[in-house]
Amino acid sequence: MDGWHGRLLFINLTNQSFHTEELSHSRLQACIGGRGLAVELFRDYAHLDPFAPDMPLIMTTGPLSGTATPATERLSLLTRSPLTDTVFDTTAGGSFPRTLKATGYDGLFITGCSDHPVLLRIHPLGVEFLTAGALWGKTTSATIAALTAGGVAAIGPAGENRVRYANIVFSDGDNDGRGGLGAVMGGKKLKAIAVDGDCQTTIADPQRLQQAQQKIVRLFRASPAIMGPFGLHEYGTPTFIDLTNHRRMLPTHNFKSTCFNQASTLCGPAIRTTLAPTHDSCHDCMIACKKRGSDGLRLPEYSALCHFGPLLGIDSLERIVNANNACRELGLDPISAAATLATSGEISGDFPKGDALPKILHRLSHRQNGTKLLGLGSRRLANECGEPEAAMTVKSLELPAFDPRGAAGMALSFCTSTLGGTHTHANLESTEILRKPVATDRFSFSGKGRLLKIAEDTHAASDSLIICPNALYAASLEEYAEAFSAITGLDFSPAALTRIGEQIVQTEQKINRSNGFTSDDDMLPARFFQEQGSSGDELIIPPLDKNALTEELRRYDRIRNATG
Repeated sequence: MDGWHGRLLFINLTNQSFHTEELSHSRLQACIGGRGLAVELFRDYAHLDPFAPDMPLIMTTGPLSGTATPATERLSLLTRSPLTDTVFDTTAGGSFPRTLKATGYDGLFITGCSDHPVLLRIHPLGVEFLTAGALWGKTTSATIAALTAGGVAAIGPAGENRVRYANIVFSDGDNDGRGGLGAVMGGKKLKAIAVDGDCQTTIADPQRLQQAQQKIVRLFRASPAIMGPFGLHEYGTPTFIDLTNHRRMLPTHNFKSTCFNQASTLCGPAIRTTLAPTHDSCHDCMIACKKRGSDGLRLPEYSALCHFGPLLGIDSLERIVNANNACRELGLDPISAAATLATSGEISGDFPKGDALPKILHRLSHRQNGTKLLGLGSRRLANECGEPEAAMTVKSLELPAFDPRGAAGMALSFCTSTLGGTHTHANLESTEILRKPVATDRFSFSGKGRLLKIAEDTHAASDSLIICPNALYAASLEEYAEAFSAITGLDFSPAALTRIGEQIVQTEQKINRSNGFTSDDDMLPARFFQEQGSSGDELIIPPLDKNALTEELRRYDRIRNATG
């Protein structure tokens, strides 16, 4: 079977058993892989509590992985979120996805709960269950360093203690798993997964694939957003700081304002001058949007940098970097961690100081010294304090570092995403912030419902192949459909892939509805309709028009239901 291995590995931690199931060619064609395969596998388990032993943690690769196709060495993770209770998927890069594919499996389906800390060693012959008692309580870097494997996924103390926004950290890769996927691992007493293998991904038409890959590389090289003098390759995702601050949509002091006067000390050029970073990438990706400091540690990406900085009113790059490093060591999502601290700061009137952040993060990861509420996330903390309006969340997920008052389409995408308040299911910053490929009126809701629906379907297909979202600033499904067809020997058009993406989004929406979510949950916090953003340079950021947003959400629903 070209592109796929056609095998899925099922692991039960309760009785330490495993078995392999075959994935038919027709089944894989219908869902592609990655997010699509994970959602299809998840449907029958969606009603379970996130910490129920039978709740699966699903990790799936894509058909492009292992083929040297640019920006495709990624992994899809999916389960039910303990932070939001929604179906929750995310993608991560690093050595783990490539090595998992090389074990000869297209994915892992992990259920059960061990009665003691355990780690998994996965290879082409199956699984070894090893006691992880000596690693329990260790940081993610200490855990990864203790394991010799092609790729490792590990949790830190935050996951062990079920902090609701605990992440999973990947060797040579991301600190990912927003929504508390690390807490799900911790609830299963699963400390780490180590993978090794040398199975090759077979390719139906190598010459056709090479031509498709060359087209993608040329588009990357021609893209200002990726390879330009201020692109992702040069400065990483912090290059967005100047743009969002200039457009008055950089969240500051828990979204009370949208401009940070000290932003120039935190932007990409400032990081280069201060920290002299080196390029880093997910398995030789030419975009190399990750950066490392002189100490070899990963530097914060855009939202983490902004949330530990402007959102908390902190302008010290050193202190932001230290907080981000603490999140990686402890296994915390930096976006939700910083946003929860910002919520607490607004409620108490006392935002944390930058030098105190690592200690605070350590205490909340270990549930120490009265930090229990901080470990619950912004919405639960605000509700417990009797001030729910202080939580800047949608469906309990903390918003990323883009103020929705400055981008109407992005505001809609926060509302409609099946994950909650995130832009990653649509990435409309292309048109509203980068103004590419076609600039839109960022303050108008007109036509954004249709644009959002197309973007969501496209990204669902992209997450199934699996393509790095940054790649879509230059290439499109047109080029990747050609690569997919060359690898599998099947003729898939971009339109065919988008139709599959549409089915994936609809399935996720049905899952959320079955778990009690309604259209009332698809709404931004009241602040964005009552308070204006920052102004300057004759630019005023008005509050959002709630009636206009609600009407466009209705229009979005009609468009999606008309094709459902």
